[in-house]
Amino acid sequence: MDAIEVEEYDSVAKTTGHEVALECLVSGIEAAHPAARVERTISVRGGQLSVETDDDGGQYDLDRFDEVVVVGGGNAAGQFAAALEDELGDRLSGGAVVTDDPTSTDTVDVLSGDHPLPSETGVRSARRVLEIANAAEANDLVLAVVTGGASALLAAPADPLTLSALRAVTQELLACGASIDEINAVRKHCSAIKGGQLARAASPATVVTLVLSDVVGDDFSVIGSGPTVPDPSTYADAVAVLERYDLDVPDGVEAYLEAGVEGDHPETPATGDPAFDDTRTHLVGNGRTALEAAQIAAEDRGYESLLLSSRVRGEARESALTHVAIAEECRETGTPIEPPAVLLSGGETTVQLCDDPGDGGPNQEFVLSAALALEADGIVVSSVDTDGIDGATDVAGAVADVTTVSDVDGQSALARNDALSVLADTTATIEMGPTGTNVNDLRVIVVDSTE
Repeated sequence: MDAIEVEEYDSVAKTTGHEVALECLVSGIEAAHPAARVERTISVRGGQLSVETDDDGGQYDLDRFDEVVVVGGGNAAGQFAAALEDELGDRLSGGAVVTDDPTSTDTVDVLSGDHPLPSETGVRSARRVLEIANAAEANDLVLAVVTGGASALLAAPADPLTLSALRAVTQELLACGASIDEINAVRKHCSAIKGGQLARAASPATVVTLVLSDVVGDDFSVIGSGPTVPDPSTYADAVAVLERYDLDVPDGVEAYLEAGVEGDHPETPATGDPAFDDTRTHLVGNGRTALEAAQIAAEDRGYESLLLSSRVRGEARESALTHVAIAEECRETGTPIEPPAVLLSGGETTVQLCDDPGDGGPNQEFVLSAALALEADGIVVSSVDTDGIDGATDVAGAVADVTTVSDVDGQSALARNDALSVLADTTATIEMGPTGTNVNDLRVIVVDSTE
């Protein structure tokens, strides 16, 4: 695993507070890398594949399987496949995963896809994953790796939907401010692979899913749109999301979903479906993994630390105001923790875009809103998407304090959803390229003492 490097580090790390924030962010991301998580949770000894996780894990006798293959997708899927190759060695027969962060592998094909909008390349790659799953037999073991980003990267439109229709509905969903479970309810019912359908394709093989979660609450049916687990959502749920947010989607998508409500298409497999007769799912890492590592990094620098929550959600700019209020209370009164301190949170905030949005993402918008709200020195706010890509930009997020952005410029950019323009001009953006992982947002707020 290569170390994470922040581009133009010296320029971004303007103060000790900025430096501490960056160190905590990097430590959190590195701890959530698939190589680190596989090393921590998965081992092969004496022909036994052991998965040791908080869900009690599992033991799998590799000698009873004819073939062992890896399938799946997500931002971290390539790195995950490489780590599994290192651990399984010649026990691994082959497989394919889809990612936007390719890496070198010997046995598993690492195929390209695109995120956050699906692409033709991703469709071809996802169909290859389905082919491998369909070829699995009763005496085979299918290791399914599912990480954040799989919903976009495993893009296999349900017949007769087209890729252009899938892209259009995805754009609408990402811009409307819907929660991830609402977004995925629609995506699952427009797909041939999501919502348990990859498990259906692999049945009757044994399917063991290894999950690196980017979802608040770690709901397996939501992470990557749950390709190997029962789907509690329905076509009616998907239609309700379109209506709730008044989405302008292609007629073909609306007609397809409404036909599903009428029973013209089979539902995604739910609990009790035979597709899940021989399946297990294990959580090998999540946002809390990154938060705990960032917390250790803060304490190693001599700061008290407080993990506020790993489940923050809602509008990014509004969430920022709450974080600022806590940080200012901490600095002025020593409550809820005595400074110098580091406050941490994770989860996933969203942004409801204006009609003609600029460039940015939830993490940049969080930092910009926080910087504008700050009223005192001594507080540094940072936030990144742990995959290294915030929204559709090339930056992971940003780090700022009260001096970073002028009120006039900042408020104008915030109104246009154009946080990148002002944050980049002040060297406040954090660029690190694809990180090889994805466990959602990571926020670090450094609070100096008033002395």
